[in-house]
Amino acid sequence: MRFKLFGALGLALVLAACSSDKTNTGNTMGAGASAQETGAAPGSEADLVANVGDRVFFELNQNALSSDAQATLDKQAAWLARYPQVNVQIAGNCDDRGTEEYNIALGQRRANAARDYLVAKGVAASRISTISYGKDRPTAEGDDEQSWSQNRNAITSVK
Repeated sequence: MRFKLFGALGLALVLAACSSDKTNTGNTMGAGASAQETGAAPGSEADLVANVGDRVFFELNQNALSSDAQATLDKQAAWLARYPQVNVQIAGNCDDRGTEEYNIALGQRRANAARDYLVAKGVAASRISTISYGKDRPTAEGDDEQSWSQNRNAITSVK
């Protein structure tokens, strides 16, 4: 009886903690939101994700930056200008179609495209490293166009 009571109390506490709406786990905040509003430390990975956006997306077999990708990279360049002590890594990714060799090369071209754009916007090249994961680190599971389109990306992360 005592075990059931403690179990029910524990479950109620867990559910109450989960129902709090103070945590923003998505990337729904606009670029104008401050780190204080999102609870993220200024210049942190969480700040980048919440207030700027950490990834850009590509079309199938392409490494050209779309206007949406350029807009995100413009925000990243401004964010990096605000935090000159921050270094980043850009990881190029692909969907799971194609050979390993092809996807590694395409992922590297995607990471380089994002890096080159940031450098053209004034970010020092020495602050940016790149890596390609090819198809080895999918962000969305599934064998459909929606999943594949989410996996064709370049993700910027704070080092």
